[in-house]
Amino acid sequence: MSLPKFDTVLSEPELMARIDDLAARLAPRLTGDWSAINILIGATPFTSDLMKALARLDIHPVLDALWLESYRDARESSGRVVVRADIARQVRDRGVLIIDDVFDTGRTLAFARKHLIAKGAREVITCALARKPWAPEGDEDVDFHAFDAPPRYLVGYGMDDAGLYRGLPYIGALD
Repeated sequence: MSLPKFDTVLSEPELMARIDDLAARLAPRLTGDWSAINILIGATPFTSDLMKALARLDIHPVLDALWLESYRDARESSGRVVVRADIARQVRDRGVLIIDDVFDTGRTLAFARKHLIAKGAREVITCALARKPWAPEGDEDVDFHAFDAPPRYLVGYGMDDAGLYRGLPYIGALD
């Protein structure tokens, strides 16, 4: 199977620079007890690199994961968020940083925020690798993001097309 033609949106070195910048912007907020919650599966490479960037700044949140699903193998959200696996560690009285791959409709992060506040988090902030141009703004906006995505379907670096291309070390776009 050969790869379809992808347009490169961000190369691997460009991605790493954006993540280092994001970690520097997050650092002042992450004082005290914090948990970083990786939204599975797509945000896993981003979470790993963000955690390393934060560690280089001597910030060490407790890492956990929340497996939420709203896309399945489609290119558009089903509109319904399903918990496939919940977090394993307590977040009561802790700050929580939710880490997602793409901020698009806002449903996943809104669901995760409410879910973690219900578990007793003292504060929840959100970050995404990419923010789509049509994503919600105002109170429903993502708190931090690494880059503004083009209005195209993204693959690579954890993002997939029906389960494929998650392992690409760069971000590509399909039409």
